[in-house]
Amino acid sequence: MLKVENLNKSFGDKKVLINLNLEIEKKSIVMITGQSGVGKTTLIRCLCGLETYDSGRISFTGDDEKSEGLIGLVFQNLNLFPHLSVIKNITYPLIKAKKLDKISAKEKGKELLELLDLKGLEDYFEYQLSGGQRQRVAIARALAMEPKYLCFDEPTSALDYKLRDSVGEILKTVASKGTGVIVITHDRSFANKYGDKIFELDK
Repeated sequence: MLKVENLNKSFGDKKVLINLNLEIEKKSIVMITGQSGVGKTTLIRCLCGLETYDSGRISFTGDDEKSEGLIGLVFQNLNLFPHLSVIKNITYPLIKAKKLDKISAKEKGKELLELLDLKGLEDYFEYQLSGGQRQRVAIARALAMEPKYLCFDEPTSALDYKLRDSVGEILKTVASKGTGVIVITHDRSFANKYGDKIFELDK
């Protein structure tokens, strides 16, 4: 379990997170909603180690003894490498960070592409993909690193309702594999439909 206890974060005189507490279990989908500017993205940046926090505690219980590499993030703008093919977007971090050999990395990449309904697109580049396909490649790349928890920053922004439901089903697939899913979203109806728990941040 991932626990956040009395988390505080300020930017100068502006207090963004004030004594925030929440618990996130693996295999569950947790939605974090709220108006713009209440600290949703700041929270997941703190969870992922991209932002320091002023006080409080982020801890892991159960079999998650070490925090390093436990939390992955799918950015809102996806951050795919445009000069790399789909399969290389997934295998590059596996080879560089996890030190997998190229054959093992490619096998793992193909398994994830099949899981996310991207089979046959291994050699495509970002400009050849639809928005939904690009998003699934970004998810596959994050899952390849085997995080215990995976954060999504506004995964349904600018998507129509059919693609939103597609994203929701992907989140369910990810959670069913044992990963804890943390979603930042403005879309309350999406949160109600796919979230196991919903937390609303306010000012």
